Amino acid sequence: MINRRKFIQTTSVATTSFLLASQVSKGASFFRGSPNEKVVLGFMGTNSRGLYLAQNYAKIPNVEIGYICDVDSKVVDKTIEEIFKITGKRPKGITDIRKMLEIKDIDAVVVAPPDHWHAPATIMACQAGKHVYVEKPCSHNPHEGEMAVAAAKKYNRLVQMGSQRRSFSNVQAMVKELHDGVIGRTYYAKGWYTNHRLSIGHGKQVPVPANLNYDLWQGPAPRKPYQDNLIHYNWHWFWNWGTGEALNNGTHELDVIRWGLNVDYPSKVVSTGGRFHFNDDWQTPDTQNILYNFPNNTAAEWESRSSNGFNIEQLSRGVVFYGDKGTLFYGSGNGYQVYDGDNKLVKEIKDDTKVDGTNKVSPTEALDGFHMKNFIDGVRGIAPLNCPIEIGFKSTLLPQLGNISYRVDRVLHTDPTNGHILNDPEAQKLWSREYEKGWEVKV
Repeated sequence: MINRRKFIQTTSVATTSFLLASQVSKGASFFRGSPNEKVVLGFMGTNSRGLYLAQNYAKIPNVEIGYICDVDSKVVDKTIEEIFKITGKRPKGITDIRKMLEIKDIDAVVVAPPDHWHAPATIMACQAGKHVYVEKPCSHNPHEGEMAVAAAKKYNRLVQMGSQRRSFSNVQAMVKELHDGVIGRTYYAKGWYTNHRLSIGHGKQVPVPANLNYDLWQGPAPRKPYQDNLIHYNWHWFWNWGTGEALNNGTHELDVIRWGLNVDYPSKVVSTGGRFHFNDDWQTPDTQNILYNFPNNTAAEWESRSSNGFNIEQLSRGVVFYGDKGTLFYGSGNGYQVYDGDNKLVKEIKDDTKVDGTNKVSPTEALDGFHMKNFIDGVRGIAPLNCPIEIGFKSTLLPQLGNISYRVDRVLHTDPTNGHILNDPEAQKLWSREYEKGWEVKV
């Protein structure tokens, strides 16, 4: 296990190490480390994405999957056996995240439960002295995202959000080209996501399955009765726990858009849409458009259709950047094309890695390992994080503002220095949320 007391001493490390440390998010600490030092991980939420993460982290040299925490005993048992197949060692199973965070030999926690748990678990882990890899979105609402940023700084922890494209080599090069003017001044970007999700029907209130601790599953969220079409996936479409398609998938495209346009916070946001395709319990929009204006005279759009998978630009997801001298097309994987002002292809960066935009677990499975390895390298103190929480929060905020605009049904004017909503008390109420008594989130 890495000794948390071993801070980098600038008097005894090479200049390159000092430069790496200086690039990391403000307040994050580096530890003297090497690839040969074991990093012990605890996982929270391993039914789907969390299991995938555990399986892939288990393949990184000198990483130990020490603990599996899930509120479903069947999920815990399954995950333990899957990790045993890879490593020959069974992690310990735990039900309550609070108990797992008391374990001293855990270096970092991977947070992958439903969205309403992302920021609370991240904050709790920082308070317990653990570094954190948190799946996108980093928070259920903007205020929680701000608190997660504050917690990383206050408790001097590394927190990486799972925006995997930040670690794709060709995407990094693509963004640099945009910033260097490959299509002139980039002034507009469009991202999209399409799928063919089926109806979730009308759920019935039934007894909670014996294998599920539903109280812990709800955790900080106000209590709602258990129904049979909620767990393990459809919580995404209920406002009490989920954040809709905009954060379930749009966070990825909007992160690339914000990165490429070189912007932080918008000045204006508006969203339209609805639950059009089916009449069921689904609360968030299945069809949505979000438009943004930014203070550097740029704009962006994100479009989604959850229940009609007809492709846009021949792909189920992607981003197009428009400039005054051409266009750059990014198809969500690790390649891109550059076109001049006459739509002539002038540059193509190819990558044969298969991307399945409709894959609910990981559309970019063959590339995600780079982002996980980057987090481990950050914990070891040998690389800066590619998506520290400060970056993750800003990208998560964009779809959150879109959802707030959708819910209040009007344009939001926002402070371009911090993204806060201006002169709209009803919308400002959605900046945060109510918590179940005794589960209030504090930093």
